[in-house]
Amino acid sequence: MGAPGFWDHPEKAQLIIKQVKVINATLKPYQELRGRIDDLNALAELCDEDESLEAELEKELAQTESTLHDFEMQAVLNGPQDDANAFLRIQAGTGGTDACDWAEMLMRMYSRWAEQHGYGVEVVDLLPNDSAGIRNATLRIQGDYAFGRLSGETGVHRLVRISPFDANAKRQTSFAAVDVMPEIDDTIQIDVKREDVERQTFRSGGPGGQHQNKTESGVRLIHKPSGVVAESRSERSQHKNEENCWRMLKAKLFRLEEQKRRAEVEKKYDEKGEVSWGHQIRNYVLQPYTQAKDTRTGIETPQVHKVLDGEIDPFIEAFLQQRVEQAAKRQVSS
Repeated sequence: MGAPGFWDHPEKAQLIIKQVKVINATLKPYQELRGRIDDLNALAELCDEDESLEAELEKELAQTESTLHDFEMQAVLNGPQDDANAFLRIQAGTGGTDACDWAEMLMRMYSRWAEQHGYGVEVVDLLPNDSAGIRNATLRIQGDYAFGRLSGETGVHRLVRISPFDANAKRQTSFAAVDVMPEIDDTIQIDVKREDVERQTFRSGGPGGQHQNKTESGVRLIHKPSGVVAESRSERSQHKNEENCWRMLKAKLFRLEEQKRRAEVEKKYDEKGEVSWGHQIRNYVLQPYTQAKDTRTGIETPQVHKVLDGEIDPFIEAFLQQRVEQAAKRQVSS
């Protein structure tokens, strides 16, 4: 970066800067951690001579443990696209209006989580339900390692509660599917032939105003060989919606190839030969008791309302740790 003429090629320079940013995301916390450990050792030696310093030692130890935990989680995010932005799609499942309302609750949960971590949130596509909630939505989560952190959220999410839409106040079970894809940048080459993609336009509809209702600003791209579909209707400009569509289509095709590769690995080393993606991963119970429980890791909490307010880090971290342990087992088996 210090070489003469570094900025003569801006696109190449930006790619190098991104690489440096990823490296620094690991090196700087490591250096900070090493510095904290050196300080702890020095403080521990002083405590042998002055017991009044023990309270300060305990405080520093707690802070170092927190830094170590953050570093371990960062080290787990070592996948090829873990540092990328994320496209997060939510689709209402079975359960009628309750499922659409549940899908909107999930959109709020992930939006709150992203905001709490300083990530940008952009609604790329949104299809409201006629009575309440949403049928589906796609969020673009912008920030370092957004995809790596959210990748484990892919799957079916189940809600149990007293339905606010049932006059008899019966308990209702609703389902919504979450799909997370990395935003593909110029460093990853995804070969998509234009002749393989069918382009459709449509009126956006919904609460987007007269412009969206009267003009065909919504864009749908269909990759004919795979059947993968990408839609965008949130922008007033058809051109911008199409640009969003191409980004999402490439992200979906990339993730499809990754799923095929992962399925082959898991079939080889897992006796069950099953891929966990697409199965029910988490239950959220509001009645008759309160609990949020991840079916893969066993992590659970009675504070389900806090979870729905975006406090999902314990689930995310447990999944990432489990992913590392499973990869290590497969490596030993091979």
